[in-house]
Amino acid sequence: MGPSAFTSCCDITCPSRYESTSCPKPAGAKLAAVQALLNFSTEAVGQRANGSAWTTGRVFLLSAFLSSSTYVLGVTDAGSHVEQLWSSNSKNLPPQYGSAKELDRAIAELRSLLGDDDAISTDDEDLRSHGFSEWSSINIDQLPVAVAYPKCTDDVSKIARICSKYRMPMVPYSGGSSLEANFSAPFGGMSIDFAFMDQILAVHADDMDVVVQPSVQWMELNDKIKDTGLFFPVDPGPSAQIGGMVGTSCSGTNAVRYGTMKEWVVNLTVVLADGTLIKTRRRPRKSSAGYNLTGMFVGSEGTLGIITEITLKLAVIPQKTSVAVVPFPSIRNAASAASKIMRAGVPVGAMEILDEVQMNVINRAGATGKTWKEVPTLFFKFSGTTAGVEDDIKVVRSIAKANECCAFDFTTDVEEAKKLWSARKESLWSMLSLRKHGAEVWSTDVAVPLSRLPDIIEISKKEMDDLGLFASIIGHVGDGNFHESIMYDNTNPEERAKVEKCVHDMVDRALEMDGTCTGEHGIGLGKKEHLLEELGPDTVGVMRSIKNALDPNWLMNPGKIFEAVDGHTPKDSIKATAASTLTRPSKS
Repeated sequence: MGPSAFTSCCDITCPSRYESTSCPKPAGAKLAAVQALLNFSTEAVGQRANGSAWTTGRVFLLSAFLSSSTYVLGVTDAGSHVEQLWSSNSKNLPPQYGSAKELDRAIAELRSLLGDDDAISTDDEDLRSHGFSEWSSINIDQLPVAVAYPKCTDDVSKIARICSKYRMPMVPYSGGSSLEANFSAPFGGMSIDFAFMDQILAVHADDMDVVVQPSVQWMELNDKIKDTGLFFPVDPGPSAQIGGMVGTSCSGTNAVRYGTMKEWVVNLTVVLADGTLIKTRRRPRKSSAGYNLTGMFVGSEGTLGIITEITLKLAVIPQKTSVAVVPFPSIRNAASAASKIMRAGVPVGAMEILDEVQMNVINRAGATGKTWKEVPTLFFKFSGTTAGVEDDIKVVRSIAKANECCAFDFTTDVEEAKKLWSARKESLWSMLSLRKHGAEVWSTDVAVPLSRLPDIIEISKKEMDDLGLFASIIGHVGDGNFHESIMYDNTNPEERAKVEKCVHDMVDRALEMDGTCTGEHGIGLGKKEHLLEELGPDTVGVMRSIKNALDPNWLMNPGKIFEAVDGHTPKDSIKATAASTLTRPSKS
């Protein structure tokens, strides 16, 4: 065997040569390797034909050569596939959605497939109501191009298959009371409204769980199952529906005692982007079988899949409930009392803080039929056995007095308790009812470790007061979560800028205290930058990888939580801004 053929083979397989700028591309290297193999084989056969002896050394060299050649072919072939994968995932290209003609075809095909022209609406008023919200602090101009009204899980699967076929974005819609533009449609597409999927599918009283569709309201659910002696304890705004509550992993006033939404979801039925139907797990209260897919979909805001059925845990209705209203001379006194009550281990059912402005709002709205002291106030709910409730009230009264409370009013009468607690539950609606023409309310939330709660509330309250606007603080202080609500003139850019700075400063301060940019509202469009600051690019990158795996075409509620491409804001997506900077969609 002549040395030239073997030298040629080594040149090809040497990594340093392959990685150099003069190295052929994978396809070229593959052809070169094949040619070298043919040349070597021809030469070897020729030598054999000439009667040249095959020594042990020559056999060894031939074996080594063949092994090396096979390795080269495998590596270069794999390299070509790696190059293809790299080119498809790392060029920072935004998702590509269907053209107007393709979307028209998708709508027509869906109407035919669902067998009902009314199942897909393109009515202007429908589009407005599914893309713009009076509730949200964030709104954009873009609206969906159509609204689908499925009646069952199979309908949702059909919708997803057609939308996937024509690359049409899908935005789940349930209730429409979210505050961070969670259901807005920055890329147009199909809004999927679950208005007709509002049934309680099964109540398993002995197992203490219930199966529901997305548009069941939590208050309606509790009313319908009260005869079982059970209730669903997660209690956000009265209009909230289960689908949206799962999507944002919401909580409410009962979170300090019962936890948030993610603790009460047993399993989910989910339609993926291509129409595939999955169930995240079965119905036992505990399971260690495989990945926790249920937890992954809770709080994903519809970006990973469309939830069509939810199995929820239920709790036993407490034997006794009492409500107390406790005013304090300052917001720090009230927050400090709340922190100490939690540290004392008192199992309060709920503990809410309202500042003096919010108490004034409640009085002006007149929805509770009672006049309240307009000072910072803690609202407590006690629940449990009669003896347990009485003991809890004694401990809380003692701590409240040590923090200079002005009074301690409580009742165990059911109707009186409802009236007292209604002041807390009506707070946001009371503020919205006071808006004048041109006014908006910016409402957002953060959460911090309990020990930092008095500090952040005191500083944030002072900065709000310095605005000189009608602004209040309200919060679920038992778990370190509170909200700012600021009313401002949406025709005044300078005023809007001041409000925006005040809100962003509050969020930044929460992150500095090792808190979170949102305790229960979700990220939506409004807090994507804050999420990146809170978790960092690597953690958000893991989330983006999960999204890519389940929804490679970015059809599921795109533009929410994070962008498809890191650091990229799509040109065809209108930047989310405060509602005050936008002209309301015309109703003409």
